Amino acid sequence: MEFRAMRRKRQQLSEAETISILEQSTSGTLALMGDGGYPYAVPISYVYADGRLYFHSALTGHKVDAIRACEKASFCVVGQDSVQPKQYTTFFRSVIAFGRVHIIEDEKEKLETARLLGRRYNPNDEESLQKEIEHGLSRMLMIRFDIEHMTGKAAVELVRAHQTQL
Repeated sequence: MEFRAMRRKRQQLSEAETISILEQSTSGTLALMGDGGYPYAVPISYVYADGRLYFHSALTGHKVDAIRACEKASFCVVGQDSVQPKQYTTFFRSVIAFGRVHIIEDEKEKLETARLLGRRYNPNDEESLQKEIEHGLSRMLMIRFDIEHMTGKAAVELVRAHQTQL
């Protein structure tokens, strides 16, 4: 599939800037095809690694049913959101990724994903992470989002400010 080009090209962030937003942020919104053909968008914690996004989930629920029914998804992260009342605008930086989402079935990959998520949200505490994995891994799913296309975008004011700094 060919994805649309961004309409406001001058606001498009470089790939490095886009990845930086994904690496620094801790939550985003996963959009799936939900029940009855309605979109289902759910806020979710994640980790970005090696061109993929990883999530965890309970074993059952709307999100899991939607993933099993249709692997196509999008994911949106807002890395900056600064309302500028006097200018009637928002200084934002965001990323939208499109791709395919999969429940991880391989036990080794599932364990690696759990460790990746644990280290992201509770770094430098391997002992606690190991206990959590031993206690809870059997009661959760690990999910991988394979990114096929992504774009980062910033408010035109932030783009201009960045260009004047160069």
